[in-house]
Amino acid sequence: MARAPRVDVGDLAYHVINRANGRQKIFNSARDYQHFETLLLQAKKRHDMRIVAYVLMPNHWHLVLHPKNDGDVAVFMQWLTLTHTQQYHVKTKTIGYGHLYQGRYKSFIVAKDAYLLSVIKYVERNPVRAQLIKKVEEWKWGSGYRRLKGTSQERTLLSALPIQTPKKYSSWVNKSDKTDELSQLRVSVAKSAPYGSIDWQKNMIERFKLILTTRSRGRPKKGT
Repeated sequence: MARAPRVDVGDLAYHVINRANGRQKIFNSARDYQHFETLLLQAKKRHDMRIVAYVLMPNHWHLVLHPKNDGDVAVFMQWLTLTHTQQYHVKTKTIGYGHLYQGRYKSFIVAKDAYLLSVIKYVERNPVRAQLIKKVEEWKWGSGYRRLKGTSQERTLLSALPIQTPKKYSSWVNKSDKTDELSQLRVSVAKSAPYGSIDWQKNMIERFKLILTTRSRGRPKKGT
């Protein structure tokens, strides 16, 4: 099966995911989560990346990025994952004991309209779907918390959304997921497909000569 080519074009929005190898835990303590958030901020400053949403889960994480220039996603992600992996192995004394991540990160382009809001909500509601919390702002390791309860310093990690933010953000993000939107997002992840309207998807697939995954990978588990 052909490997889907990377799309790394400036001023597009990207949903980025990576998981621990074998679905093992990446984050085992508050300090582990805080360390990764520190690396996120460093990566943001080093590569001038716009981070519009994110969530850290025990064995995986999601980012929503809005790069300024072509190639920015690759250099940002390379620095972030390599630095995190190296520091993780040093801390846990596991150098030479295998990979931290299951493989290369996955990234999917997202239309900068209501579909992007759907992705942001999907990302921030991850711990709610995993039944770790009841409200988005209760999970400290994500943009939902920073947006709604974070200090001014904590909110500096986040960049402005390229679309209008819902006015009653807490009510909006805490409203239950729509089944059809959730299904469409999971299809995007399973097939490595752009996420947007049918016409927009077709345009992106043709523009970037994308090869979609045709084999089903099974339904993602809760909190994915």
